[in-house]
Amino acid sequence: MASSVFLPLIAAAALLPTLASTQDAHTPTSAPTVQVRNGTYEGVYNPTYDQDLFLGIPYAQPPVGELRFRPPQPLNTSWSGTRNATEYYNECIGYGSDDWYWTDVVSEDCLALSVIRPHGIDSGANLPVVFWMHGGEFAEGGTRDSRYNLSYIVQQSQEMQAPIIGVTVNYRLSAWGFLYSQEVADEGSANLGLRDQRHALYWLQENIASFGGDPSRLTIWGQSAGANSVGLHLVAYDGQNDGIFRAGIAESGSVPSLAAYMNASEAQPYYDAVVNATNCTAALNTLTCLREVPTNVLSSIFNSSLVAGAGYHPVIDGDFLRASGIVNLQTGQFAKTPLLIGTNFDEGTKYAPHGYNTTDQFISLVQANGTNYTSALTIASLYPDDPAVGIPGTLHGRPPPSYGYQWKRVAAFLGDLLMHAPRRVTTQSLARWNVPTYVYHWNVMTLGPLDGAAHGYEIPFTFHNIDSLGDERGNDSVIWPQISTMMSRMWVSFINHLDPNYSNSE
Repeated sequence: MASSVFLPLIAAAALLPTLASTQDAHTPTSAPTVQVRNGTYEGVYNPTYDQDLFLGIPYAQPPVGELRFRPPQPLNTSWSGTRNATEYYNECIGYGSDDWYWTDVVSEDCLALSVIRPHGIDSGANLPVVFWMHGGEFAEGGTRDSRYNLSYIVQQSQEMQAPIIGVTVNYRLSAWGFLYSQEVADEGSANLGLRDQRHALYWLQENIASFGGDPSRLTIWGQSAGANSVGLHLVAYDGQNDGIFRAGIAESGSVPSLAAYMNASEAQPYYDAVVNATNCTAALNTLTCLREVPTNVLSSIFNSSLVAGAGYHPVIDGDFLRASGIVNLQTGQFAKTPLLIGTNFDEGTKYAPHGYNTTDQFISLVQANGTNYTSALTIASLYPDDPAVGIPGTLHGRPPPSYGYQWKRVAAFLGDLLMHAPRRVTTQSLARWNVPTYVYHWNVMTLGPLDGAAHGYEIPFTFHNIDSLGDERGNDSVIWPQISTMMSRMWVSFINHLDPNYSNSE
């Protein structure tokens, strides 16, 4: 059987030794350099982790002017001398707390990646590579976000004597990366955010060996929208991946069906509203006109109530994505690469709206998610109005009145619909095609019974940012670092061996 469960997280954590302190300060070291196809970059040495950082390296031409709303284009410049790669690049324009809280440096000119490697690695080292794609509902996030610092997992790989190279990437977000309409479809300019990720992977195929990486041993990795990106790259072009990755890690995301996403006719009214708001209605080519609108004007429209229902997510465009991902899984038209995938126990608490107090309201919610009344009644019977079986399981009895009498019921249904069921379908399908598949189930509660083990709550452990969880932890101040070490080492094991069980974490 290709599918296997490998990780009872909370139980195994107690067996781990406490994480060793970071290395002593090093003597000053000269700045690292690397020569890629277009020229030479100078990075920065990090003595705390004994690592070389190459930050903010463009992997495509800036998608501005004539290149706005077009697929990413290869770099067309080269240089002599050395360019700095010592600071993170601009974030892509997005809308949400990840952008206004974690960074204030945003621009359309944002297509860049950063590389973190152990110090002293030369171009012939052939280390495995992991490629991180951030989450944020395809609407926010970027490489500057300190929650996604790859230094810890690279450090763990060094301590395990199984070193890896880490890469993080910016990709276009919201309407900048996922604008859709018949005009966009006809031009072949849909799913630009996914195409950005793909273009970066091709850039790595050409250049990561210069950093000491092995392009044939590259693992794509993401959380939430980043994990959905992993799934979508598995089914992109009906599974043709040209060898640009050999495995995937998906935290709280999978191969989404895309059935709930908009087609061109459904997206058209939102596109037309943008065209009208920018006075492009009379233009012979409305996309050409939109490419001439000032960035701040267009951004204010994309962030307004005018397009509030647009969603701006990946779509089936007939090119990059040719069918629902579920169909690809059923027909075997996907990249048959090993996968490490998991979900958090209480995923639905993030997505459950407040104010549902009656069974009739619950049935209406189920219908609104794509079922008829008869099917909704059947589903309602499978999710009874019993708080003992709803989520979060850590909350006994009913939630506070402001949440709604049936909030736990709603959270259980939406968590299954959006996360657990797609993960289960994905793993069962891969196992059916004899693809090595490993599954984890995260059940560590960090912030209290109302949240449970909620969506995204494994991230501080993956990246060892557990200090961000606050001080009210009791004995967890001992256990949590051990869980973090175990989790990151299992990820390193998978990146190296395509199996998470060579982690020295027993």
